[in-house]
Amino acid sequence: MTYALAAPLQEAVFQHLAADSGVIAELGGAIYDALPTGSLPETYAVLGGEDVLDRSDATGAGARHQIQISLYTSAAGFAGAKTAAAAICDALQDTDLTLSRGRLIGIGFEKATAERLSDGSRSIVLRFAARVEDD
Repeated sequence: MTYALAAPLQEAVFQHLAADSGVIAELGGAIYDALPTGSLPETYAVLGGEDVLDRSDATGAGARHQIQISLYTSAAGFAGAKTAAAAICDALQDTDLTLSRGRLIGIGFEKATAERLSDGSRSIVLRFAARVEDD
């Protein structure tokens, strides 16, 4: 197994989402790897945690990354957050990301959880599975 592709995968996902016209239209560039200081926009997305499983075989090292992208909104209702979540899904579904190390075999949507938070805001946590192999 290798965890060496975690950072290259995260970087490629972030760069891809930050440049995607659909994501930009919904979030206006408010997608973060780390939250900025100060006030946040009404709706934004943050790259989150991941679970990684070994998928190495006789041909080489590989892994399956289950990555999270969380959307938060202080807007009333879920409609805006769901539209932004759809843009993220569209941007990542079966895309071909170029990694700085290794290669992406495939990426796809797995699961989403939407909930109303105790402060009245809302969140949607998207989970994607990415299969990577080291060169």
